[in-house]
Amino acid sequence: MEMLLFLMAFPALIAVLVYVIRNDAARNVLVVAGAAVTAAASIALACMHLGTGLVLFECSSAVADAACTVVSCICVIVIVAFAVRHANALAGVLALVQIVVVLYVEFAFAHDMEVSHGLYVDSLTIMMVLIIGIIGSGICVYALGYMKDFQAHEPEGAKDRRPLFFALMFIFLSAMYVIVFSNNMAWMFTGWEVTTLCSFLLIGYTRTEEAIRNAFRQIVMNLAGGIGFILALLLCATQVGTFSLHEFIEIGIANPALVLLAVVCLAFAGITKAAQMPFQTWLLGAMVAPTPTSALLHSSTMVKAGVFLLVKLAPCFLVSPVPSVMVMLVGSITFLLCSFMAISQTNAKRVLAYSTIANLGLITACAGVGTPEAVWAATFLILFHAIAKSLLFLCVGTAEHHIGSRDIEDMDLLFERMPRLARFMMLGIMGMFIAPFGMLVAKWATLVSFVQMDQVALIIILAFGSAATFMFWAKWMGKLAGIAGDPENVERDVTSSEWASILLMAILLVAACVLLPVISATMVEPYVISVFGMAGQDIAADNLWIGSVCVCVVVIALFCGLGRSKKRTVGVYLSGVSRDDATRAFQNSLSDESLATARNWYMEDVFGEKRMAPVGVVFNSVLMAAAALLALCGVALV
Repeated sequence: MEMLLFLMAFPALIAVLVYVIRNDAARNVLVVAGAAVTAAASIALACMHLGTGLVLFECSSAVADAACTVVSCICVIVIVAFAVRHANALAGVLALVQIVVVLYVEFAFAHDMEVSHGLYVDSLTIMMVLIIGIIGSGICVYALGYMKDFQAHEPEGAKDRRPLFFALMFIFLSAMYVIVFSNNMAWMFTGWEVTTLCSFLLIGYTRTEEAIRNAFRQIVMNLAGGIGFILALLLCATQVGTFSLHEFIEIGIANPALVLLAVVCLAFAGITKAAQMPFQTWLLGAMVAPTPTSALLHSSTMVKAGVFLLVKLAPCFLVSPVPSVMVMLVGSITFLLCSFMAISQTNAKRVLAYSTIANLGLITACAGVGTPEAVWAATFLILFHAIAKSLLFLCVGTAEHHIGSRDIEDMDLLFERMPRLARFMMLGIMGMFIAPFGMLVAKWATLVSFVQMDQVALIIILAFGSAATFMFWAKWMGKLAGIAGDPENVERDVTSSEWASILLMAILLVAACVLLPVISATMVEPYVISVFGMAGQDIAADNLWIGSVCVCVVVIALFCGLGRSKKRTVGVYLSGVSRDDATRAFQNSLSDESLATARNWYMEDVFGEKRMAPVGVVFNSVLMAAAALLALCGVALV
């Protein structure tokens, strides 16, 4: 248990130190040391508990309960202060409503809701710990170089607010550990709200009008989800009689009607945190934040808290049709429509945002299905999405600083202008949609789970959504792979911290794909068996190992020519006369000079946001309202 407490407390201590110590060199040492210790402790915890199944720790403290209440109050005070400063009444009202319910639950019921085993570890938790500890820490190190460049581009005389930025990053890591370790759902709620507040402050970091507007959009939507979470705790106190997550799930399996409304409320909280439609706009707006924020909060960790909760609730969904249908359809519709909308985007970070929301939708749908096969698929989708998407966000951030744009159409010749970075970016893209990388294996398992449950609608949605996925990733990859002329290499001044973090993510992605059979046997299957009593996949281990070998071949082919000095320069226009390869100019049929250009097809008139988004927003809103109404009716009947 000491290691759990250390992981929850240590990043918070580093946050205090990096905020107080303003010297650049000292901050660099603290961030690197803090990240290294956090990652090492996460790996050590995983080694200690790998294969041990569920381990509950006796941990019950009135002081901890009071501390959680105080932290929740502090979060509300900060939110209300910002709401008053920026005249955002809705955020202030939602924060006050939330704290009123929190205090009511605390003083009216908390003394009767003692959870003797407040902390726990299981195989799913171990996977999340590794994601938080290794990927999260790597992103913090990446931020050292990125934020140095970011600060250099600020107006002269602008205040250096990097200490606050790094402090929020490490506080966020602490809060994520609280979420994944807490069997006491009241403690989990505290971590849940701290991540919401950190995200709010990081999205508004630049303090521009757009950043502030998007930060308030995030806080409003996630406060609504937080209210759903605290209402679930109120229902647990009045109807279920426990705040223990594992006892709640056991009761939910044995008596679905008793926990029906609470499960719907928790599912709603998970859906908002995972940015599912109609709440997708908060994550899209979050892309105005510095790239490390996008990588940490909105691809690898914060949004994963939402799907983590949904996957934990999967056994309840399996026996309870109302929340199951709600979660399945919300996730699948989000996956389909956001995959279509990604086709219409030229902004690389916006493509990553829509892809993130879409993949979270697929994980959500798997959780809603709730079968062992679906949970196996959802777990691997969480893992591979976290690694590959973090790699892509870091690559896009570095590319933007060196080519001056995040537009995919401006990434022509990136394979020559930034050869190392382009290869890492291509590796991340391949990890998202190409066989034999793990993401596609997980999608195949998703398809199998849908077939076994006779979910014809979900099968069709998965087919069309995956086709859209192939299209927008292939377009981007084609831009990166094109080579013509001999453009200047502009990646020589990429900082060592950026390269270290990008290399870490690339190694993690390859290792996770190559070791997929091992991860399945030691982490994912033990969790599924502990929950359902049976394994969650029927893909032969031999086939998984064949895929691992193929991944090695692809990676070797991608990087084998890196660093060679000899080049064969090809003219930009082989069917005519090249005038200037550097500018991609050629002589056309009228003997005039033209520029060679290549532009992708984005079909905005077909898949644009204005066409697609209202459909999903309306459908999912009606669906969740209907589920809540049916749950209320079910409670009334009971």
